[in-house]
Amino acid sequence: MARWEPGAGDRLSEAALELFLERGFEQTMVADIAERAGVTARTFFRHFADKREVLFAAASAMEEIALAALEAAPAAASALDAVTIALDAAAEMIGGDRGFTRRRQTVITANAELRERELTKLASISATLAGGLRRRGVGELDASLAAETGVAIYRVAFERWVNATEDSELREVIRTSVAQLRALTAVY
Repeated sequence: MARWEPGAGDRLSEAALELFLERGFEQTMVADIAERAGVTARTFFRHFADKREVLFAAASAMEEIALAALEAAPAAASALDAVTIALDAAAEMIGGDRGFTRRRQTVITANAELRERELTKLASISATLAGGLRRRGVGELDASLAAETGVAIYRVAFERWVNATEDSELREVIRTSVAQLRALTAVY
């Protein structure tokens, strides 16, 4: 399974994140990021469409990995189980560096435009997973409900993981959150 290692060997990502934390997202210009990284602005734009994308560069890879895991789920898996398998793969990809993720999340939380972009990314993942479920033969409503539920689980688990004081793995927090949801819905 591929593992995303944010900032590993990527001077632009690290430089951007440092500047966003020091100055704020809005106050940081692409030229500032390029200068801090020791490259030209032109080099920056070879890697990223804009400064926002520094924070969301792994989104499409995460979506692809989640979809591949969903598609590889056992045929007998329920829609929610298949989504859980997809979330597990996504967590494996991004859960390796909580320090980086915390710093990234600090920048996102401080900026409304970035929070909106984060929600757009999650909506795209939900749509992708729902499409994958439909291709597995899951009905429209069940596919949408399972995918949206999965994204809600991911958001809650991610928030718990990124803010946790104890050492934990994102995958385990997601699994615990799925179990809690199952227990919660079992009483209804």
